Amino acid sequence: MTIRVLLADDQALLRSAFRVLVDSEPDMEVVGEAADGAEAVALARSRRADVVLMDIRMPGTDGLAATRLISEDPDLAGVRVVMLTTFEVDEYVVQALRAGASGFLGKGAEPDELLNAIRIAAAGEALLSPVATKGLIATFLAQGGHGEPAPRDGGVYAERLAALTVREREVLVLVGGGHSNDEIAERLEVSPLTVKTHVNRAMAKLGARDRAQLVVTAYESGLVRPRVE
Repeated sequence: MTIRVLLADDQALLRSAFRVLVDSEPDMEVVGEAADGAEAVALARSRRADVVLMDIRMPGTDGLAATRLISEDPDLAGVRVVMLTTFEVDEYVVQALRAGASGFLGKGAEPDELLNAIRIAAAGEALLSPVATKGLIATFLAQGGHGEPAPRDGGVYAERLAALTVREREVLVLVGGGHSNDEIAERLEVSPLTVKTHVNRAMAKLGARDRAQLVVTAYESGLVRPRVE
């Protein structure tokens, strides 16, 4: 199955470089290019994109707003967004995850990292940048990206979390800790397929689009507390 990729960046030269890289892979193709967020949303719909490589800073409708529009549109439920950022230590990283992005990647990433990011996102997995640390993600989520403690209204999450089984809650904590299915399976002494089933059920009960949203929920609900290393 070919992964349909949409490139959204206001720099034409960068889009061209990404196009050459993506089109060189046998399992993916570029189906469109957008210079701003509004165009990206329209093309994601008309070109039936699977993954959007979305720059955060663009004129007009920026990448965050575009990602939010995509994630809130039921017709685009299958579209995954990977945010591209120049600086990974950035409050926009958290805003991107909250807007519905499947993850983020620095523009300085190696070609193989970018291609791997597309495949990971297309598979519905969370892409938490290979350069950024888990502690960094956790800290920004806890601070709301602005140096203020994030509000933790238990009532907002209590009902949904109560719907989880004990094992699903346990898996959610481990997902929030950045562990892969294989790592979780080893820790819980079950099969990776069993872990995947628990993850999918947790996503359904919590209304999460993908694994990245489970990570956000785990921290914002207070179920997982940030560790500053």
